Amino acid sequence: MQRLLAALLALSALLLTAGPATADSILDQCVAQTCKARLTADQVLDEAQKLVLAKRFDEARPLIAALAAVPSLHFESQFLTGYVAEQTGDYHHAEAIFRAILVDDPKQTRVRLELARTLLSMGKTQKADHQFRLAAQAPDLPPEITRTIRSVRNIIRSKRAWTLDLALGIAPDTNINNATGADSITVLFGTQPIPLTLGANAQAKSGVGVNATIDSGLRLPIAKNTALLVDFNAGGTLYKASAYNDVSAELAVGPEVKLSEKLRLRAEGVVGQRDYGGSVISRQVGIKGGAEYNLSDSQRLGFQVDARHTRAFFDHGYDGWQIGGYATYERVVARSMIASANIFVRRDALADPAYANSEIGGVVGLGGELPKGFNFGISAGVSHAKYDAASFFFSLDPRRDWRYNARLTLGNRAIRLWGFSPSFSVTYAGNASSITYYTTQRTRFRFALARYF
Repeated sequence: MQRLLAALLALSALLLTAGPATADSILDQCVAQTCKARLTADQVLDEAQKLVLAKRFDEARPLIAALAAVPSLHFESQFLTGYVAEQTGDYHHAEAIFRAILVDDPKQTRVRLELARTLLSMGKTQKADHQFRLAAQAPDLPPEITRTIRSVRNIIRSKRAWTLDLALGIAPDTNINNATGADSITVLFGTQPIPLTLGANAQAKSGVGVNATIDSGLRLPIAKNTALLVDFNAGGTLYKASAYNDVSAELAVGPEVKLSEKLRLRAEGVVGQRDYGGSVISRQVGIKGGAEYNLSDSQRLGFQVDARHTRAFFDHGYDGWQIGGYATYERVVARSMIASANIFVRRDALADPAYANSEIGGVVGLGGELPKGFNFGISAGVSHAKYDAASFFFSLDPRRDWRYNARLTLGNRAIRLWGFSPSFSVTYAGNASSITYYTTQRTRFRFALARYF
């Protein structure tokens, strides 16, 4: 904590040096009990800045309030108000003001730095780290401030204790049973193809459900440069037709080791369960490991390996191991946005060779902040899966799939209701299979209120 305080004090001092030079205020030049002066708006601003930099906040407040009546100095008035609130410990007021400024102009780097410092003072380390990361991408930032930001971020990551994100909403869905869109299929009787018409229960059904998710993490220091990670994620959607209720949960626990300022390694044991229609349909146990390497302040590489054994109660042909490898590249672009690219390979070594398959694919994405308090994320991906053996009920040849996915999220954290902000997402998943029965399309919407701790 002492290192963090020292780094923050260094950042504060550096930021102050970027402001106007200090000088005597006109108040110091008054020799009578009553002192009158005619000042232009710019002179009032100059006087307010001098008083703020001198930490004479009570004297500065009336001048800052006067600036609020000058439309051309609206930004300066807002910023000084937020800065005074931050310096006097009114952090909630300061956060609201700095966020309001960034709603209008996300490229205000100085404001973003002050917001990050305010969030850190409030104990919101994850949010502060995100703001510091975005602020560090400003091309005109002095090198000494960039170095101090890097130091603060390193300390934040080493001290971060917990995270918690909650969301609750409604979820319209075009295919709640994830069924084929075909009206009829062809099956084989020996080598003889026989066309069959599908019943209503075998076809895709639409519906609207209630959706809830929780994503949480705990990081406990256990030794020098080593922490114990505890991650718990759960989510589910409940429908009027309870046979399609879908609920899942996962717990992961394991160590993370910091090998250098740029490289971290982690390994976690994983257990998970999925319920469908009120019954447990699968349980998983396994391990996942990863590495994170910071190429620079704006670029990061991530690697992950995930291996888990599945016990499928609905069909033991799906019992077996699922092993995947993932590589991700992230880069901060346009100051307030992050672009990413991910490639992966996965092997499902399942009990029934007709279900066992190998898949390779990739995803690209872009997310960040927009004016007026909006934030967004957009991604798209494609993969190809090749199955080990034929499912002779449908075909003499092994199944081949092309899988497509896309996602768009939009939220506004400037709008809050009991700490929750509105968000909207739409997700598309499509599967083009060599076997018609497995060709599916599904579009899911979610209108939710989310809170990020």
